[in-house]
Amino acid sequence: MTVSPAPVVERVYREHRARMLAALVRALGDFELAEDALQDACAMALRRWGDLVPDDPVAWLLTVARNQAIDRLRRARLGRDKQEQIEQGPRADTVTTMTDFGEESLLTVGDERLSLIFTCCHPALAEQARVALTLQAVAGLTAGQIARMFLVGETTLAQRLVRAKRKIRDAGISLEVPADHLLPERLSGVLAVVYLIFTQGYTATPEHHTLRQEAIRLGKLVATLMPDEPEALGLVALLLLHDSRTAARHTTTGDVILLDDQDRTRWDRTEITEAVGLLGRALRHGTPGPYQLQATIAALHAQAATPGQTDWPRIATVYAELLMVAPSPVIALNHAVAVAMARTPADGLALIDRIDGLEQYHLLHAARADLLRRLDRPEEAAVAYRRAHELAANPADRRFLAGRLLALDTPEST
Repeated sequence: MTVSPAPVVERVYREHRARMLAALVRALGDFELAEDALQDACAMALRRWGDLVPDDPVAWLLTVARNQAIDRLRRARLGRDKQEQIEQGPRADTVTTMTDFGEESLLTVGDERLSLIFTCCHPALAEQARVALTLQAVAGLTAGQIARMFLVGETTLAQRLVRAKRKIRDAGISLEVPADHLLPERLSGVLAVVYLIFTQGYTATPEHHTLRQEAIRLGKLVATLMPDEPEALGLVALLLLHDSRTAARHTTTGDVILLDDQDRTRWDRTEITEAVGLLGRALRHGTPGPYQLQATIAALHAQAATPGQTDWPRIATVYAELLMVAPSPVIALNHAVAVAMARTPADGLALIDRIDGLEQYHLLHAARADLLRRLDRPEEAAVAYRRAHELAANPADRRFLAGRLLALDTPEST
């Protein structure tokens, strides 16, 4: 009885899709052609493997995909120069292992996957396109999955992906890790995309956990392939520390639980331990960047056994350093809140009232309302809570703010 090859093909595709796609994009210079050719190869594997799975299934798929791409070019009578360049590679019947496929750089599988990430996050692409392309090409999510996560139509998302891939092809963007002098700027762009993916999953509804998991996986991939880049380690530490609190952030009905009110026994200590270790490795480089500093703050929260043991003076100091390294209104807001906790609510409120550019940011008004409430100024606090409620988009945030506003009307709250 012939055994169905489907489980084997599915496993090989799932585990090695990114590296195969990277190799094909490098050889073909065309994302869409590489994807179509890889799908053709998988379809052929389903028909031919049966009980005779190749010794090196990855090399088999790459060889067939390469030949399928050549056939597509030949049939379309287009891209003759590209066809000639591809055909200079090894003959299909001589390719038996991964090391036989194409250029020497294909031997370093890790480098290929890293190159794919840098290509997807190329600064020539719009930010939304970078995020979507990274999730599809590197993480393997479908256009439909990505569209649902970002609350856009699948057609819109698919068109965004097509435009990004064609821009890579038409602009001749190479599948390469940038040169040393370009690496700091380009790496920061890659890390920013990974952080955006995580943030989307962290701030959205709980069912978006896939985004958090994919962001952590991508961050670990970059940190593993670039072990001497402390900011990559710092980002992974930050993501793990945030993710460690997931189980305690919401009630069973989806309502928000503030940090001080969370059940700390539900925090994932395994993730915290891993994150602290990674952060220590990053800080030993002696060049603390924004992600390392944010991870340091998150670690100070994670290592406090109770809210009262939180080292707010140290957190305020690190926020001040972060504000110098990466100034932004949001960092200024977080610094103001830390100052309020380390000193007095009045000190924090004075800093918040100096911040420009966050008029439409609901968390600024929520933080301001909380400090006004603590200063026994309920009327002003109510105005700020109402504004925060108007601006909040997440239903859980809106319910929380409505509850805080309602509590101001009770004698116990004043």
